[in-house]
Amino acid sequence: MKHFKIQFRVDEPDFDGVPHIPDYVDWGDTPYGKHTEDIPPDAPKPLGKRVILSHYYDASLMHDVLSGKAVTGILHFYNKTPIDWYCKKQATSETSTYGAEFLAARTCIEQIIDHRNYLRYLGVEVYNIGYMWGDNESQIMTSTVPHAKLHKRHQILSFHYVRSIISQGWINLRHIPSNFNASDPLTKHWGYQSVWKTILQPLLHHQGDTRTLVNDDTYLVDGSATIDEIISALHRQWGVSNIAEGE
Repeated sequence: MKHFKIQFRVDEPDFDGVPHIPDYVDWGDTPYGKHTEDIPPDAPKPLGKRVILSHYYDASLMHDVLSGKAVTGILHFYNKTPIDWYCKKQATSETSTYGAEFLAARTCIEQIIDHRNYLRYLGVEVYNIGYMWGDNESQIMTSTVPHAKLHKRHQILSFHYVRSIISQGWINLRHIPSNFNASDPLTKHWGYQSVWKTILQPLLHHQGDTRTLVNDDTYLVDGSATIDEIISALHRQWGVSNIAEGE
């Protein structure tokens, strides 16, 4: 990690290109009902500029070959600055990536609640929407579709916890490809060349404007991805723009 550095960027990330939770998604007919975020009633009046929180989570299935347990990786941002990271082996041995990702999502949401309340008690204005990013599309679809079904009973508590928080409407959970997931290096033994240009260099190893790192062929998106707006917004958060679109 030679020349490692973290830039403290206090300006807000540009998430205008990120689709918001659709208005037609109605959780009223589900067991979770219609309710909102629980805001501490005794928090002081917020002063100063607001903070937009964004969070990245990932899980690596069977990371521990001796026990078969996966590992959870989470990275939290306050505006454009990485503030907190988490990397820990999961307590149970999951038999699918879907289950491991649900455990990681639950852990991430628990930490998000802590971060939001922590800022509120410090008198900081927190943006009403928190952005949460994962790379397992199946798990994310199950979490955000009101009438999705669970087929594995041992995951039922994580399943309902994640969905109950999503139903409150203050977390915008979205899918991104693994190579753009900032928490991916926390869970996998990535090669240097795999994550250098897309994650490590913009976040931790570049001093100055990271837009100077971009050229026409640096950030090509895989053709299977259909979320160019989200990828562009992610790199705008890190100070990167002008991303080339995949064919």
